[in-house]
Amino acid sequence: MARLTRVSFVKSMKEYDLDALVTPGLGASVFSVTSIPAIGGFPGISVPAGYDSKGVPIGICFWGLKAKGLEPKLIEIAYSFEKATKIRKPPSFKP
Repeated sequence: MARLTRVSFVKSMKEYDLDALVTPGLGASVFSVTSIPAIGGFPGISVPAGYDSKGVPIGICFWGLKAKGLEPKLIEIAYSFEKATKIRKPPSFKP
């Protein structure tokens, strides 16, 4: 599975000349769409993208290739998303 993931992910990223792949962050589920790039060992970063009806944060993940110097690009993309959306808010501690 890891090899197939690596080959497919690299092929798609290069074929479409992508800086990052965006996936929903589904929290702590055992297996989600965010697991696929992780299985292949690709770097990723998750940031808040909104909140559900109960106020639980929902994330968005940005994934990239394992090439030298590309991790800072992911951080830049994630930071730009946060600045543009201004979704992040301090947690509230409710009993």
